[in-house]
Amino acid sequence: MSDDFNMSMRKFLKQVGVTSQQAIEKAVRDAGPSEGKTFKVKAVVTIEELGMEHVVIGEIEG
Repeated sequence: MSDDFNMSMRKFLKQVGVTSQQAIEKAVRDAGPSEGKTFKVKAVVTIEELGMEHVVIGEIEG
């Protein structure tokens, strides 16, 4: 893979990580106390032009 591709992909993944963390933190704050709670989480990344869909499922503890 080219250096341009790798840099572009890393920039996108960094944006996904940072903005997702901010959105999750806001949602948890807005929902009220979360201590002792576990939240099921799913992230989906798609590239329509390549017919790719990648799903990551996990849990976040409050």
